[in-house]
Amino acid sequence: MKDFWLSCGHHLLDIGEGGGLVVTDEFLKVYLARPELAPPPEACVVEKTLHAALMSDPRRPVDADEIAAIADADARENWTMMIAFRDRLLRHPTIEAAYLALIREGTAGTPPLFINQLVHVILRNILDECDDPWILRAAEMFFRPQRMTVHEGALLAADEETIAGSNPGQVSPLVGMLGLETSTEIDILGDGNAPEYFERSDRHDFALDLTAGRGGHHALARVIERWVRHLLNVEVEVEALTDVQNARFTWYVGLDAEGTRIGDMLWNGETLDEASAGRVAALYRLKFADPARMTDPVYLILAITQDKVMRIKPQNLVTGLPLELLEPVS
Repeated sequence: MKDFWLSCGHHLLDIGEGGGLVVTDEFLKVYLARPELAPPPEACVVEKTLHAALMSDPRRPVDADEIAAIADADARENWTMMIAFRDRLLRHPTIEAAYLALIREGTAGTPPLFINQLVHVILRNILDECDDPWILRAAEMFFRPQRMTVHEGALLAADEETIAGSNPGQVSPLVGMLGLETSTEIDILGDGNAPEYFERSDRHDFALDLTAGRGGHHALARVIERWVRHLLNVEVEVEALTDVQNARFTWYVGLDAEGTRIGDMLWNGETLDEASAGRVAALYRLKFADPARMTDPVYLILAITQDKVMRIKPQNLVTGLPLELLEPVS
């Protein structure tokens, strides 16, 4: 089986008996090595001492007084967030359980970067034996914003951070089509270049065709199924829709903020204006394998912001589905 997403640190984690990811000292040290925490030469003795102690024992308790004694205000803020995040991870048996608790209790005080990193590594665990580049590329959308464009009738998603970069090289046709002045090389994922995905997976330089009814549209449905199954222990079937005539929105989940706004409008019986309707990127119908949970389907709405960006919020699948609290993966 080919490896992918090496940058997420999956190889530094252990696997628990239930299939969840177990935090290791090596994984915690990766966070401590981040530039926000690695003390610069001019850092005070307190900060340098704390960092050295944690690199030796990353689970070492840290109290508020230690952090308060750090001279630099920005460093104090960074350490406060990091230690709170570390302690949250260590309070739970698995990263999956920590993620569920974070989403259900509230993410205030946790940097979005940390949340996206958790999603990244959880998906790496979920998709460990997946060899389908379309599913893997679609999964990237759960933790990386996408810049969207329509070209020759196709809806294309390209990694926002990648296309905003400034790597040297020839400008690809897709970058030119997006109207960007950068020189990042991006290719549209297709049959001819799909085998290259694994060696390029950490570069995030493949665009995905999300046009309704095509491979990317269906691939995202498979990612949603696996995400719900792994985190919530619920079997679901997700159908990619090309038409929703006469749909009864008994229950819906917006897969992003804009999708939620559009869902609220439909729920309240409002007529979508042309601009809002045009921002709908994909629609899905989720059904539970066990009809005792809910017989009516749940509609999932994915939309694009006014500035042509798609920011999927996978936590909405945790909080938005009609489910009682379930035991997390352990």
